[in-house]
Amino acid sequence: MQISSRFTIAIHVLTCIYIFQKKHKITSDFLAGSVNVNPVVIRKLLKQLKNADLIQVTRGSGGTSITKSIENITLFDIYLAVECVENGQLFHFHENPNPACPIGNNIHSVLDNKLLQIQHSMENEMKKITIADIINDMKKRFSI
Repeated sequence: MQISSRFTIAIHVLTCIYIFQKKHKITSDFLAGSVNVNPVVIRKLLKQLKNADLIQVTRGSGGTSITKSIENITLFDIYLAVECVENGQLFHFHENPNPACPIGNNIHSVLDNKLLQIQHSMENEMKKITIADIINDMKKRFSI
């Protein structure tokens, strides 16, 4: 189990957009330089963030900007925007447990709700942390 790196890259990107918006034109090349990935990766991510109404991208000389207050963008919003999990399920269950085995026959009924409970707990914690929290911590650490 692992959440896609798109999640942490999106947090990185939103932090850069906010911190540098008055100093630099925020382009996919600029963001890719900070994240140290190919600009194509950033463009795909920006499209997802735009579709979730978290940013706006102005083609040409405009650059990228955040559309909501950073206090109102949670890690959960980002998690949903960049589709970190397949079909809304954090845990992927092995496909064909052996129905002739008492464990294989019952593992889904025993484990499914527990895994869902874990996922909901994690998602609820994500709802408590905002991009503002990340930016404030960044400012404290690095005098940005």
